[in-house]
Amino acid sequence: MKLVLVPPQVDATRDWPERLMADVPGWEVVRPPCEAMRAELQTADAAYGVLTPDLLTESLKWLQAPQAAPPPGYFFPELVDHPVVVTNMRDTYTDHVAAHTLALVLAMCRGLPLYFRDQRDECWAPDWDPASVVTLPEATALIVGAGAVGAEVGRLLSEFGTTVIGVDARTAGPLPGFARVEPAEALDALLPTADLVILTVPHTPATEGFFDAKRFALLRPSAYFVNVGRGPTVQLDALMDALEADRLAGAALDVFETEPLPPGHPLWRRPDVLITPHVAGVGPHADERRYAVLRDNARRFASGLDLVNLVDKAAWF
Repeated sequence: MKLVLVPPQVDATRDWPERLMADVPGWEVVRPPCEAMRAELQTADAAYGVLTPDLLTESLKWLQAPQAAPPPGYFFPELVDHPVVVTNMRDTYTDHVAAHTLALVLAMCRGLPLYFRDQRDECWAPDWDPASVVTLPEATALIVGAGAVGAEVGRLLSEFGTTVIGVDARTAGPLPGFARVEPAEALDALLPTADLVILTVPHTPATEGFFDAKRFALLRPSAYFVNVGRGPTVQLDALMDALEADRLAGAALDVFETEPLPPGHPLWRRPDVLITPHVAGVGPHADERRYAVLRDNARRFASGLDLVNLVDKAAWF
């Protein structure tokens, strides 16, 4: 069996061919230069990385995506139609994203974005209004996307006494810490009940731009909105309109419809918005966790077992 690491690859994968061949005997693993890529893939059973239509060969049976949610264009039509099985890196940085999400939620609930700006301006302006904070034991959080990340975010919030409700197209529950998990069709009915709306959904044909003006209009004016999933799921103009019309208390965003968020965009200047530059997944051990998924799937493939983290190619996740 032969597996090709498709360039470009980060330095962390440099020793993966030797390690994988030692850990899973029976595999030939190569990391060829770009000019030799097509020739190597002609005889490959599997590949790791990003393919283009010209690199998709008849011999390929398994493709391991290098991310949990590959960028737009990864699942091009020829790949969807090809019999190759695709797996992803789901659940390799759940803990990091969940911790970052909780930091964003706590910051918003305690009004920290305003105080961050006051610190920069050397301004002492305490807000003693009890309504300026969200009391988590009295709050309801709606987790939109109850996969690995969403499930962990909900579990952590439940430790604060928050009532957690999930919405997911696949997960039916029960999940630790969740009061219940509802199907995706229940989203619009649940939005008006939430104090915190937290998106962890991937970018798919079904979720692209799905959080629009109509959905923001369903939120409570006192609600906070958090997105740590994928930027294209949220229409930023609709978010801006909701904030400017005071139909939303604030937002915390790690991902954006356009990245980087352009200089001069009005979101940068809003005191009710907290921005981080798509770093929720940052943390130690990421490369080793990806290697572990690749190694486990290589063993499964060699033994004829079901692979982990299988993807519905047409749905992109």
